[in-house]
Amino acid sequence: MSISYPRQSARTRRFSLGVPRAFQIAPDGTRVAFLRTRAGDDPVTCLWTLDTATGEERCVADPAGLDVPGEENLPAEERARRERAREQAGGIVGYATDRAMRQAVFTLGGRLYVADLDTGLVRDLPAQAPVFDPRPDPAGRRVAYVSGRTLRLIEIDGTGDRALVQPESAQVSYGLAEFVAAEEMGRMRGHWWSPDGGTLLVSRVDETPVQRWHIADPANPESVPAEVAYPGAGTPNALVSLVLFTVEGGRVAVAWDRGEFPYVVTAAWDRHGLLIVVQPRDQRSQRVLRVDPSNGETALLHNEHDPDWTEIVAGLPARTDAGDLVWVTEDRAAETRRLTVAGEPVTPAGLQVRSVLGVEGDSILFTGSEEPTEVHLYSVAGGEVTRLTEGAGVFNGTRSGEITVVSGARLDRPGSEVEVRTPAGTHPIASLAETPVITPKVELLRSGDNEIRTAVVLPSGWRPGDGKLPVLVDPYGGPGAQRVLAVQRMYCEPQWLADQGFAVVIADGRGTPGRGPAWDRAIRGDFVEPVLDDQITALIEAARRNPAAFDLDRVGIRGWSFGGWLAALAVLRRPDVFHAAVAGAPPTDWRLYDTHYTERYLGHPDEEPENYEANSLIGMAGELKRPLMVIHGLADDNVVAAHTLRLSSALLAAGRPHTVLPLSGVTHMTSQEVVAENLLHLQVDFLKNALAR
Repeated sequence: MSISYPRQSARTRRFSLGVPRAFQIAPDGTRVAFLRTRAGDDPVTCLWTLDTATGEERCVADPAGLDVPGEENLPAEERARRERAREQAGGIVGYATDRAMRQAVFTLGGRLYVADLDTGLVRDLPAQAPVFDPRPDPAGRRVAYVSGRTLRLIEIDGTGDRALVQPESAQVSYGLAEFVAAEEMGRMRGHWWSPDGGTLLVSRVDETPVQRWHIADPANPESVPAEVAYPGAGTPNALVSLVLFTVEGGRVAVAWDRGEFPYVVTAAWDRHGLLIVVQPRDQRSQRVLRVDPSNGETALLHNEHDPDWTEIVAGLPARTDAGDLVWVTEDRAAETRRLTVAGEPVTPAGLQVRSVLGVEGDSILFTGSEEPTEVHLYSVAGGEVTRLTEGAGVFNGTRSGEITVVSGARLDRPGSEVEVRTPAGTHPIASLAETPVITPKVELLRSGDNEIRTAVVLPSGWRPGDGKLPVLVDPYGGPGAQRVLAVQRMYCEPQWLADQGFAVVIADGRGTPGRGPAWDRAIRGDFVEPVLDDQITALIEAARRNPAAFDLDRVGIRGWSFGGWLAALAVLRRPDVFHAAVAGAPPTDWRLYDTHYTERYLGHPDEEPENYEANSLIGMAGELKRPLMVIHGLADDNVVAAHTLRLSSALLAAGRPHTVLPLSGVTHMTSQEVVAENLLHLQVDFLKNALAR
């Protein structure tokens, strides 16, 4: 039977199921471990290995073959981690290995399992349930994990389960990442083993100062509202400190100026010792500190400063074998984010470094962009930069010794591809993801003086003479994410939307990644003008290139999260350009969004209140003249439903008609199959009716 694109997209979790991911390479180069579901519509993730000599794959752990409870028994911490990570699958969605990569530990249904990667034997360890974030020590002797906000240890043979430390109150946790670390800094973990396995660096989080919000389930009034510690802009953060614990129970506090530098960005052990990275609340600097594990004293290794904010780059800090610090700095003169070693740039102007993937000897593996719609894999050693991937696409990778895993997706073909490169040859790791029933046809443009990367998608088979089309602008448009990338599957949904009778325009304006420091920081203090102006510039250029297709008297806009804010902003501020909007989960009042994200761009609300007023949709409510639908998941703990409810109240008070679609039990991800499918149809119906002549 044929299947519609919305149904297929929902069923496959936007084609993420069946895609191999989370690669790790054994130090001896004999195997690669990874995660993958068994099919493109199977949401249960399994743990696999590939033999690098033969290319043979083996499923090491399949939840279907283990006696485990269902996903409904996940601990609250795991549910929160999956929401922060935007994890859409179930089963084994994360794992950690010992240094030799002979054993892997993971959780299922809140229980702890260990898999022997040599024999394939999987054992259930009798740990204190529910288990969260288990990590074996490098030697594979014991596992550290969190249960009930307590960091615990258990021997790998299942004996000796014990608490390493007990929280002092119900508001204190050991070994967990606080909300802003997981949501905004990319730090999902709160405990790190020393290389010898004798000591753990542990994050102590005290949420006592953090305001409490309550997220109710109005569809089930008998349910008790969930209480969450949410640090809204300008309000107190959790108090985060670091403690060194020996496995025998010794305890040493790590000392630094926590009052001046309250944010713990990350930590890293290597052969040279322990490093931590900390940030002040205004995020205008990052300090890399050396830690003496014997007494917890710290010494400054590097200080990065920026007048607006310092960017957190994945994979840092790192050091070469010689002990030189690997870092990324914003070179304002060259308008380039550059990789440095011992403070000296080792990548050229124009190559924007995206992430650091690993350091071996003096060789550094990283991702970067010479063209912002593409992300490639690079290596630098001895002053020579080598690009490891070719063609228009977005790539990632990992490396150990002579083995490199390269993963990516391209513009000229569907799906993802993974290859394991060895000295003897290359082995593919198959993606089992479904092929979309739609093959998009996209035109990539550069719009305006700023050369805004823009994508245009027209209905399949449309020809000049078929008549002008209503236009749908479909942005994200904000920091941290791109929509215009050289990846075919990025344009499947826009193609389906186009096939419903729209000319679709997608643009990555100022503030989106990949264009350098000034581009990133053009939105400091002001989302409204640069972000909205760039969407209009892209729209006008797309229409200029396709005059027979674009009816600029019928322009709709839709978006989610920041894109939802942008969609609502567009009809409020520029009703002369935008004639209807669908705003999904929009952060309408930035005082309701979290500290780390919001204060980075808008400043502290007590110090720069004018930025919050100027960027809030609430005060603009009286300007609404166009049809607006606002959609929000009532279980959203990231952009809480209060954003939409406050906007709706302001619109009602101003006498402005609008539509609100509440989604019961839905979070920020809207991953439920029926919801995801029908949302597409509802949005299209609303926009067609609103833009009808």
